[in-house]
Amino acid sequence: MPTMKARILKKIDDEIQALDRELKIDLPREIRRARELGDLSENAEYHAAKERQRLVESRISMLKKRMGEISMMNLEKIPRDKVGFGSTVHLRESNGQAVVYQLVLPEDTDVEHGLISIASPIGRALLNKEEGDELTFDAPNGQRTFEVIKLVTIHDE
Repeated sequence: MPTMKARILKKIDDEIQALDRELKIDLPREIRRARELGDLSENAEYHAAKERQRLVESRISMLKKRMGEISMMNLEKIPRDKVGFGSTVHLRESNGQAVVYQLVLPEDTDVEHGLISIASPIGRALLNKEEGDELTFDAPNGQRTFEVIKLVTIHDE
């Protein structure tokens, strides 16, 4: 089974490949088709395709930079007994409700699937906590308190 780092890098690389195809094949075709329509000054399709081209180039650049940053991450420095990047944390809220989160990079955040950013308020509050610890943090809808019930670190996968 690939490591979390390998999965993240693959996901980013897949997105780069898809965007690269759009940039090199799909968008030039759209631009060519729009040029054939004539006057470019009032050609909405042409301007939309050119704008999309700029956005795709920017996204590819950002993703390549992020891949470099992730490649340089030393996952061995992540604690083995405390919450850190990649940890899956089982929590119990003060009202008794149980919830499970995994700490991920900001671009992988998907709250509906329990993937929270290490940069989010709860992500920051969870960092370096251990099983049995309590944490309180300011959420957009007010202060929330949780207890760490179970911790599975990136090293336990």
